[in-house]
Amino acid sequence: MTAATLTDVAITDTMRNPDGVRPFDPNTGDNRATRTEHDCIGSLPVPAKAYWGIHTQRAIENFPISGIPVSHHPELIRAYALVKQACARANAELGGITQTQCRLIDAACRDLYDGRLNDQFPVDVLQGGAGTSTNMNVNEVIANRALEIAGHRRGDYRLIHPNDTVNKSQSTNDTYPAACRLALIFALRRLIRSGEALAMSFMALSHRTDHIVKLGRTQLQDAVPMTFGQEFGAYHSVLCDDVRQLNAEIGRLSTVNLGGTAIGTGICADPRFRETVVKHLRYVSGICVTAAKDSIAATSDMGDFVDTSSAMKRMAVHLGKIANDIRLLTSGPQAGLVEIHIPARQAGSSIMPGKINPVIPESVNQSVFTVMGMDTTVAFASEAGQLQLNAFEPVVVHSLLDGMTILAHAMDTLRANCVDGITVNAELGRERAEHSASLATSLNGYVGYEEAVRLAKKALAEGRSVHDVAVDEGRIRKEILDDVLDPLKLSRLGR
Repeated sequence: MTAATLTDVAITDTMRNPDGVRPFDPNTGDNRATRTEHDCIGSLPVPAKAYWGIHTQRAIENFPISGIPVSHHPELIRAYALVKQACARANAELGGITQTQCRLIDAACRDLYDGRLNDQFPVDVLQGGAGTSTNMNVNEVIANRALEIAGHRRGDYRLIHPNDTVNKSQSTNDTYPAACRLALIFALRRLIRSGEALAMSFMALSHRTDHIVKLGRTQLQDAVPMTFGQEFGAYHSVLCDDVRQLNAEIGRLSTVNLGGTAIGTGICADPRFRETVVKHLRYVSGICVTAAKDSIAATSDMGDFVDTSSAMKRMAVHLGKIANDIRLLTSGPQAGLVEIHIPARQAGSSIMPGKINPVIPESVNQSVFTVMGMDTTVAFASEAGQLQLNAFEPVVVHSLLDGMTILAHAMDTLRANCVDGITVNAELGRERAEHSASLATSLNGYVGYEEAVRLAKKALAEGRSVHDVAVDEGRIRKEILDDVLDPLKLSRLGR
């Protein structure tokens, strides 16, 4: 998303360099100075230089839980900036706020979107209130930045009020889910790019090794021949399927319940607001956003988040299996499979000289375990919603956003620090394929299953190849055996 698409031409031209606009200065004010704000509970001092207000200040004190602030998820702040911008434009179009208020909010939202105010979101990600603290944090920061732009003091909410102006026609219960959905779309796009890049690396590796034969295995036991290219190509295929699943989630996440306000009925909002705000959000975000058909159902329903988490877990399962395979195939270097070589990334032991461990696949496995745990969190939190709202959406979205980041980083390091540098042990692969007793499988049609079993057992007992044993017995001509028992030809029978 570029700045040009964030604000429309009329507002951008007006706010670009208007007289009296105060530039953003994160260092404004004495660190020790405070201002006093009030709410329905009472009054509270707030740092004078802070763009947040009393609701955020209370949340800071109420939720010292994880130590992870909302600013840990810049995608969520960017998404909220778009939601609030769209709401301001819709309110201005419908006459709910003035054009001046809209322009000021619009300019403040641009600062949020650009990341210039990320440090103003200190509320813990594990917060009570179904995201109310995050929504109020956003409202207060936008209001105070808008006031600053207009030349007013922070906390002087007569021109721009966090609730009455920035939050007009809205509730946490429709803006927070909408922002979360956009944030997840932003994060999904990054995850999809990482998945596509890793899949392409496996495709390239598959093409490089498609002519090199090896032995396949089932249940860690010798099976029939295949090529290294087929093995790596299978990883490409499953990752491509995962990417398709994740892409499908973007469409589902593009449905929002904006305009539903508190529980989906639209109380305190103009009846035209729902359609109008979706139109503006579609424009400023560049995403094909649609309004939920049943906003009451959409306000409490977490099904799309569960589906997204499931698609992530599906990719994690495949990624973990790939990492497991790589660790097995590279095991050794003397007493393991040692069929592939991966780049040496670091010394593997503080006591055993020269030992090199598969540290990149190991880190990927641990990432996978983490994502699977997060999926469990999403499932429990989604089920725990009651009546018209789910109070646990913050931990759901935190888990999803963190999971997407972890999974994307895991795939990036697996690609760059492992897969792109894999080489294969071609000589050992062919030797094992040629001398495997499992080659007797291809003789079933010539001598029957029982006779093929006997030949396989004899080959194993004598330490010879099935080919040589069968030639000595003379039941099948050598030229037929040369063709039927060629491992490379056997690997391509299905093509």
